[in-house]
Amino acid sequence: MKRRGFFITGTDTNIGKTWATVALMRKFRQLGHTVAGMKPVASGCEWRDGRLMNQDALLIQENAFPALAYEQINPYAFEPAVSPHLACAGAEVSVEAILVAYDSLQAQAETVLVEGAGGWLSPLSLTLDNAGLAGALQIPVLLVVGMRLGCINQARLSYQAIRHSGVACAGWIAAGIDPDMQQAAACVDFLQDHLDMPLLAVLPHSPAADFDLLAAKFKCLEFLI
Repeated sequence: MKRRGFFITGTDTNIGKTWATVALMRKFRQLGHTVAGMKPVASGCEWRDGRLMNQDALLIQENAFPALAYEQINPYAFEPAVSPHLACAGAEVSVEAILVAYDSLQAQAETVLVEGAGGWLSPLSLTLDNAGLAGALQIPVLLVVGMRLGCINQARLSYQAIRHSGVACAGWIAAGIDPDMQQAAACVDFLQDHLDMPLLAVLPHSPAADFDLLAAKFKCLEFLI
């Protein structure tokens, strides 16, 4: 059985990484693949059933097949809704612990999607950022571009930073986050010409998640499978 993993990063925070991650999980499942997801470090968590849980991580848990325990998906959960390096209040975030959790998921599913927190260089602790975690995992990156004014600069800078980190870029996803964005299609076309990786999907803006609809937008998974 072929095993594959991808690190999901974005051009910023709140630009559609989780919806893209869950939609891609749905797509893999529709194709008959087992799929797991991770959000290794999360802030802005809430107390549920005696432990801190993150809403994005719960969405990932709901869409995994086979079923997974929450702690496998989100090893580090912090309550303050601030950058994880502040939310952790100096607590250690162990790369080794995340790698152990990732290896456990890989033993259970053909595909594992790992969602970062914030953008590529956003810190996950005082000593770790998304770039460092993706490098430690040694898996290719998928870049989610939040389509809004300024996205071209953010996308190109993020792409250059990923390449500079020495990590492979497997593709990018255009996420419609601004329903009033002008010339969105023209911006997608420009980025297709200037990002040396395949466009996997253009996800439309939606006030509520319809993950089956979003999953149907992924057309180029031959680059991933």
